[in-house]
Amino acid sequence: MEKGASEASAPCARCGKPAQLQCPKCAELKLPRENAAFCTQDCFRAAWSSHKSVHPKPGALASQQSPEGWKYCLRKGRGRALQLPRFEWTGPLRPYPISKMRVVPDEIEKPDWALDGIPKIEPDSDLQKRVEIKTPELIERMRETCRIAREVLDAAARVIKPGITTDEIDRVVHEETIARGGYPSPLNYHFFPKSCCTSVNEVICHGIPDARKLEDGDIVNVDVTVYYKGVHGDLNETYFVGNVDEASKQLLNLEFGSERSGKS
Repeated sequence: MEKGASEASAPCARCGKPAQLQCPKCAELKLPRENAAFCTQDCFRAAWSSHKSVHPKPGALASQQSPEGWKYCLRKGRGRALQLPRFEWTGPLRPYPISKMRVVPDEIEKPDWALDGIPKIEPDSDLQKRVEIKTPELIERMRETCRIAREVLDAAARVIKPGITTDEIDRVVHEETIARGGYPSPLNYHFFPKSCCTSVNEVICHGIPDARKLEDGDIVNVDVTVYYKGVHGDLNETYFVGNVDEASKQLLNLEFGSERSGKS
């Protein structure tokens, strides 16, 4: 581990405490210090299995510099950068670079924000102020779309394990949605760059899938919405990654109990 005496301390990439040490590989590659600082050797060793994924593989640096490469997400999805954005982080989790936006085939029916990121019908819809009485035909379309969304979420759940990136979860959601003739509703909604939301640990909701690998003990919420036959099917679940601690189990049990109470 290297120590830069002249540099101000950055938060530890694992625990968030002030840190002076820096990953030597990140220093060699001139990667952002904010994502490479550690307070102790113990924190560095504990984070290594996840942290090493930020090191580009041989020959990958050139592609990372291009528009096709992996970059950090900025400006609520509108911008990209090679540097980790500065932010008042609430915990040890940090964003990782994201891949380019995935493509939807031309033949797939799309919502009105698909091309330019701006919803047109939604802001002025009177459904914001009244409850619509659904027709039997509309209810059937909603049921079919929600069934597809359930299948897509189940497919995503099957790949969740330590070592997989949330970007890989997004790839599964995207491909499974397209395979069923649907459009992944989050994609380009107000410029959101991915096809689902993956919220890890302290991220409350609407996390952006990226290159971070899930670690043993994480919890991850996967939020899927499918647009099909003019309606949206939206659902989410939170999953354990490997062996989680008792606090995480209690949190999810409390959440599940509250949800069931609200439905009764």
